[in-house]
Amino acid sequence: MLRWQIAIQEYRGNMTILHNAGNINKNADSLSRWALPNEPVNPAYVPTSAEPQIPIEGINITDVGTEFFEEVRESYKQDRNCHIITTLLDKDCKM
Repeated sequence: MLRWQIAIQEYRGNMTILHNAGNINKNADSLSRWALPNEPVNPAYVPTSAEPQIPIEGINITDVGTEFFEEVRESYKQDRNCHIITTLLDKDCKM
């Protein structure tokens, strides 16, 4: 009720505001639940925290050149265990 009085106070001149209980006034709609902005002039003002909370999101992008992949391939050939595995994979995966 207070919200409506605030909203129409400049127009009230000869107007009388009457309260109807919710169980009597079945046709109440969203206008009767109009929300006021959360500002200091609002009687129901709730101050927010002084420091805004900002989510931290990190993205890391690395561009690797072809030289890196060549070095990895060469190191696989020099490593005995990796060389055996890559040789077996090369034999089985040839198309």
